[in-house]
Parts: sequence; structure tokens; C-alpha cells
Amino acid sequence: MRSPTPTTLAGHGVRLEPLSLAHVEELRAVAADGRLWELWFTTVPTADETLGYIEKALAGQQAGHMLPWVVRLDSGEMVGTTRYHDIVTEVDRVEIGYTWYAARWQRSHVNTACKLLLLDHAFEALDCGVVGLRTDRFNTRSQRAIEALGANRDGVIRHHMRRRDGTVRDTVMYSILRTEYPDIRRHLLSRMERNG
Repeated sequence: MRSPTPTTLAGHGVRLEPLSLAHVEELRAVAADGRLWELWFTTVPTADETLGYIEKALAGQQAGHMLPWVVRLDSGEMVGTTRYHDIVTEVDRVEIGYTWYAARWQRSHVNTACKLLLLDHAFEALDCGVVGLRTDRFNTRSQRAIEALGANRDGVIRHHMRRRDGTVRDTVMYSILRTEYPDIRRHLLSRMERNG
């Protein structure tokens, strides 16, 4: 596996551009669309937490275990953020997560388009063997979205990580193997065409 480095990914009506400190104000506005920080089982920052959220993501990038992006439409409007995390080059694995979108863009083509770009990049450009995804046990909307991608539900890690409010969550783990991706990619492209 090749080590992920900041790069812009574009296609299917969206563009993923490397996250930077210049994105603070736009990300604040995205999170305000739906007051996403009020969902107790997510990591969406409040307006006051946005700068720290970006700084932490960039520190993870510097350390080599994260690669964060902002999500824009082709129009240039920022609609969310996503990243690779828990990058383990020794076993050819990345995870996709820390994904959130403005409320008005949830349940649209945006998530499928972003996942196609991220999965293509992981399997084709980085030569990953597996891509993982995870979510809080209580984030059933996220679980449905991950399962709709075609990812395999691997199981639940009990008492796994601390939430923002200090409670500890159970984490539902998913994965897609390189050998599974051609069929999953065909499925996602078909979804994009149907929902065009």
C-alpha cells in the first residue's frame, strides 16, 4: 500500500479537497445547517469547536494516520467533510469516517459520490487491501447508509471509544475487501445513475 498524501478527488458532481485552516468559517456554516452538533452520537463540532476539530485532523495527517477533506459540489458550495483515518500501511488498511454533511444534502447523491471517490482512490491509487467504516451503535442512519454501500458488517466492539459527551460507545465495524470492490463499485455506479 502506498502512503496516502493530500490530493484533490473529483467526480460524480462532487470534489474532495484537502482540509485546511482556511475552511473554518465554511465548515461552521455547514454544521449549522441542521445543528448537527446536537446529535449526541456524532463528532460534529460546534461553531466554537471547529478550529480545534480542523487542527486535530491536520495533526492526525501530520502523524500519518489521517487524511481529511472537505466536500464541495461542482458549484463550489461546501457541503461537508470526510477523511481516511486509522491508516495502517503495514496491513494495507484505511478507514473512511468522520463524515458529515449539511442537513439539506443528507440522503442525496453526495454520500454515494464521496464514497465512490474515496473507495476508488483507496483501492486503485493506494492499493489498499481493505477499507473499513465504523459508526456508533445508536447511529442507525449511518449504519443503514454504510450497509447500502454494500459493506460487510464485521461486528460490534463493545465499550470502544469515548463520545464527545464523555459516555462510552459501542462501535459497529464494517469493511470492504479489494476483491469485493468491483461488484460494490458497479452497484454504487448503478445507484448514482438511478438517482442521477
